[in-house]
Amino acid sequence: MRYTLRQLQVFEAIGRHGTVSAAADRLSMSQSAASTSLAELERQFECRLFDRHGKRLRLNATGMLVLPKIRDLLDRAAEVEGLLSGSLGFGPLRVGATLTIGNYLGALLVGEYQRRHSGGRVTLEVENTTRIASRVASFDLDLGLIEGEWDDPDLEVADWVADELAVFAAPGHPLAGDQETPLERGLEEWWIVREPGSGTRQTLDRALGPRRGELKVRMELEHTEGIKRAVEAGLGLGCVSRLALKDAFARGTLAEIRLRDVDLRRRFRFLLHRQKYHTPGMDAFLGLCREVAAGAARSDDMVIPPA
Repeated sequence: MRYTLRQLQVFEAIGRHGTVSAAADRLSMSQSAASTSLAELERQFECRLFDRHGKRLRLNATGMLVLPKIRDLLDRAAEVEGLLSGSLGFGPLRVGATLTIGNYLGALLVGEYQRRHSGGRVTLEVENTTRIASRVASFDLDLGLIEGEWDDPDLEVADWVADELAVFAAPGHPLAGDQETPLERGLEEWWIVREPGSGTRQTLDRALGPRRGELKVRMELEHTEGIKRAVEAGLGLGCVSRLALKDAFARGTLAEIRLRDVDLRRRFRFLLHRQKYHTPGMDAFLGLCREVAAGAARSDDMVIPPA
């Protein structure tokens, strides 16, 4: 062959990070060695793979065409290396999770996966749904665990487990309790909500329907714990997954508000690229996720043993 796996690793890393220096850092090699490796690859095939913009490199049409194939080839090479070293092909795994899943389930899932497969290394990235989908689409992540809906012809969305949002307030709020509150009354209050692009905000906006424009938003925060702290301080109502509220409801530090005729149910889902090669590690991680969800009516019923 006219190329080496190292050359392909360098090309893939530059395509992922956008600069030679960042790729060299990730691969633990010198910047000059990484630059030479890319130059040799392009020279051997007499083609350019990147457009140069100062120190940044942007994939050109040829680079974008071959990048998914090279990532697939490198994944298979990692599987072969794992088999030869006796670890059943469980190479590095890059998982993206939206904030609720990542913060309340992600670490436990990764811990259990690595307990079962000691040779498997998992990188967990926690971001909102839009960002996770973008990174799965660009092959920067092997798979995503998302809270929202997503429609992209290049991506496969598979069901995982039911979830439900809950509206909540500080203890003693006049709307808290077992009685149902008309939506009109709830819309009179100030709200602290997730940012646009998050699955939680997507579900809330869908549930409010044509009345979502009436929501009095005091703050938009990217982190669930920040919303909970703001609500505890009496700054308004919040709306996040019951999974994130399970302990707070049990302790009585937050109180649920039941809005009449507002459907806050949704699904947690897997997000995968249709052209992505399924490594043994991917299949094992997906299998673990399905295993811990089996028999759970909702995400807050799931039990994941500590690693």
